[in-house]
Amino acid sequence: MQPRSNKRQKELAREERRKEKEAQREERKKEKADRPPGAPGEDPDIAGIIPGPQPVPEDGQP
Repeated sequence: MQPRSNKRQKELAREERRKEKEAQREERKKEKADRPPGAPGEDPDIAGIIPGPQPVPEDGQP
């Protein structure tokens, strides 16, 4: 192969990766817009977590 064709292949691969990343960004943006808003003042990372002692595993090992 000649150096020019290698360079062209790299450029095409770079352009393809850029398009894939842009498509992923658009998809995440749509998902975020479709997601229902959380309760005001509630941290989504800890929503639904119940504090207190945890249940014992079924195998009995801590």
